[in-house]
Amino acid sequence: MTLDAAAIAVFLEEVRAADLAGPDAAEAFRIHWLGRKGRMKDILEAFRDVPGPEKREMGQHINGLKAAIEARLAEALAAGATERVQAAVQEDWSRPSGAVLPGTHHPISRVRREICTIFESLGFAIAEGPEIEDDWHVFSGLGFPPEHPARDMQDTFFIADSPGLLLRTHTSSVQVREMETRQPPMRIIMPGRVFRNEAISARAHCMFHQIEGLCIDEGVTFADLKQMLLHFAQAYFGPQARIRLRPSYFPFTEPSAEVDVYWGLETEVDRRITKGTGWLEILGCGMVDPDVLAASGIDPERYSGYAFGMGIERIAMLRHQIGDLRAFFENDVRFLHQFTGAAG
Repeated sequence: MTLDAAAIAVFLEEVRAADLAGPDAAEAFRIHWLGRKGRMKDILEAFRDVPGPEKREMGQHINGLKAAIEARLAEALAAGATERVQAAVQEDWSRPSGAVLPGTHHPISRVRREICTIFESLGFAIAEGPEIEDDWHVFSGLGFPPEHPARDMQDTFFIADSPGLLLRTHTSSVQVREMETRQPPMRIIMPGRVFRNEAISARAHCMFHQIEGLCIDEGVTFADLKQMLLHFAQAYFGPQARIRLRPSYFPFTEPSAEVDVYWGLETEVDRRITKGTGWLEILGCGMVDPDVLAASGIDPERYSGYAFGMGIERIAMLRHQIGDLRAFFENDVRFLHQFTGAAG
């Protein structure tokens, strides 16, 4: 190899014209010029034959060539790193690895929607109210005077440093608000969360969900209430569903009743959950006490009405054969995955 300034200039032009697009091309360029058998090795061997007076100048040319080669490599590596960063930005590294399971509605949300749909088909409108309430709307407006023993039936969460404020123990508070602001006729249902100071177990929780209903009009009777509840039971549990009403007590209705649906005694599970009777309690109901109507400004001589209330968790447990109430609140994906693909 003849080594002179003209040859170095040709090498420089070749280095500048090299295509280094992509990591493979850059690596081939490096090996071609800087590898153990690369062009620079040949150039350095040829440098030994350069006459002494010319070595200084030729050494500068060779160093310039090597610097140009290293600069092109650095540019190629920087460009490749930028491309990798840009590609990484387009990827969402926060996404979970593996297959992404399809989503579904929580069983409480599904059951709530199913129940609301049935009552909406009967002309009931949905009404909602605050979860932090005052004593009047939760107790006094429903016939619970301060000394009334029925207040002891519900263990209440009171708000510290805010006398008279509490977490509602039932969605009946929404009934009071609706009766205060509307005039009959009215037909409403009130779904929502309620809170009671109870120990958490397989059958009880300090927070749960209710749907209560209220119908007020002229000439409303207990027979209307019973027929409406029968329609609901058959729409939700099937056309073969039967119900029975047992006398009970609620402070804001008179007469009052507990409603059972016939579950059957076909399996051991049926016998266990119905305690051998075949019947399961699903809700409470009754005719609105005239004093409750009067307290909200509704004429009890002209209007009458009925009210009912049910726990959504209890209905969901019956519908899906869930044995532990706590499963609804633990967010265990193994439990929730059981409802993937179900209707609703």
